[in-house]
Amino acid sequence: MSLRTRASQGVPEETARVARAAFPKGSMPIRIREALGPLFTDESFVALFPRRGRPALSPAVLALACVFQFAEGLSDREAAQAVRARIDWKFGLGLELTDPGFDHSVLSEFRDRLIAGGAETQILDTVLEAAAKAGLLRARGRQRTDSTHILSAARDLKRLEMVGETLRAALNALAAAAPDWLAQHADEELFERYRRRIEDYWLPKATKDRITVGHQTGQDGMRLLEAVFAADAEPWLRLIPAVEVLRRVWVQEFQVEEGEVRWRAPGNLPPGAKRLATPYDVEARSASKRETEWQGWKVHLTETCDPDRPNLITHVLTTDATVPDVHATAKVHQDLAAKECLPGEHFVDSGYTGAQNLFAAKRDHEVDLVGPVQKTAAWQGKDGGGFAQEDFAIDWDNKQVACPVGKTSRSWNESSPTPTGVPTVRVWFSITDCEPCPSRSQCTRGTGRIGRRMTFHHRGEFEALRKARADQQTDEWRQRYHARAGVEGTIAQAVHGRDMRRARYHGLAKTHLQHQLTAAAINLARVDAWLTEIPRAKTRASHLRRLELAA
Repeated sequence: MSLRTRASQGVPEETARVARAAFPKGSMPIRIREALGPLFTDESFVALFPRRGRPALSPAVLALACVFQFAEGLSDREAAQAVRARIDWKFGLGLELTDPGFDHSVLSEFRDRLIAGGAETQILDTVLEAAAKAGLLRARGRQRTDSTHILSAARDLKRLEMVGETLRAALNALAAAAPDWLAQHADEELFERYRRRIEDYWLPKATKDRITVGHQTGQDGMRLLEAVFAADAEPWLRLIPAVEVLRRVWVQEFQVEEGEVRWRAPGNLPPGAKRLATPYDVEARSASKRETEWQGWKVHLTETCDPDRPNLITHVLTTDATVPDVHATAKVHQDLAAKECLPGEHFVDSGYTGAQNLFAAKRDHEVDLVGPVQKTAAWQGKDGGGFAQEDFAIDWDNKQVACPVGKTSRSWNESSPTPTGVPTVRVWFSITDCEPCPSRSQCTRGTGRIGRRMTFHHRGEFEALRKARADQQTDEWRQRYHARAGVEGTIAQAVHGRDMRRARYHGLAKTHLQHQLTAAAINLARVDAWLTEIPRAKTRASHLRRLELAA
């Protein structure tokens, strides 16, 4: 399939005349087309198409149709019908009134082409470029970031359901690919136990009985794997994806004890980042945050928050559910720098801050990362009755630390990274200084013959963290941090208005593309609201809250 670019991408005269007559006050597709022009061009998608083959549909039309689709929360069939039947869509897409549109499957093929070409971010980036040309997006302004959880398109499964469905999926795949082989190696009980979905059975409620069912499932799966990996079995059986998933799940969930397959104990399971959550989406992971538990992904949304311009989403990052927020900060800044859209001030919550992020944001990108930082975990700094790190004087040039009573450290080690890989500095004070010290109880609770030991970040990170902790105690910082308020509303708009909470597709790449299209749709809706002078919604307050404020 090759690309033949269109000679003209303007709105046909007859389409414009009928659209303006039918929509005298305009609609979102009409106003966006008039304000921003043709957002996409066929030439920008040339790299996604081969040079030879039958002509493809206009990728510029398909890209904008995808954005309109997500703006209204439509399925592929509904979006294809809107292209055929909606006059305002034809105006926005620049189509003739008689254009028959396309089959709904074309939208899925176009999304696959974007993913295969590594162009998932191209649509959102193009919308941002058009907004910047229209003066609606300012570089080095204020931006804010927050994250939320995303549910996998696959149904949630508990541990017992997970292993049962994994075995059932493998049996179904083998029944389709090698029915004769499976008929020879599967007994009647295996067919009886796994011919229906696991949730269609009355699974036992008692823990002891559920463990028994789990052991039985583990033994059944192990017999199947032994048959597949036997020396006389066809090698291609092992390459069936569902069989490979079965092998991975059985390694993670079971172990062999005295010749019998048994559940792994909860403390003997792989970490969440590696453990499969469902056989139907091997990239989805299980995670929890406070009271919320889910299987799927996490998305980080970054938007502008300048008062004199619309709030536009500038960056979307989709990760698996186990990635903590602190690991997303550097990636957000790198991507924003690549498209010359970095903020001057970046407002985040405590999950995104940290000594490394505070220092790197300023050093690498000249970004002032503003967010609350966690207090020290040491007991000395919690109750105020001890000597915290802030009470020690650090001489970075001479690599010495002086304690509050005037004693200096005896050892300085810069090659002691933390378990997370963050480089740190460790210092020790001599026992000859600490043991007779009258202030020892304020410094250390150690009972042996040891002196005070301290671990802290390198100079840049240490000073950035100390400054952040001091700043956040001031009224000026609290007033400044008010700019972060409102990002939760953006998440609510994406979740409730465009169903972003549930992934439409399987896999990280497709889910990320869904989030990119959702962000582009929200941006067009906000540009349209800005053009029509619709004021930003204010935080709603109940009658009781209003009465309280008035009092």
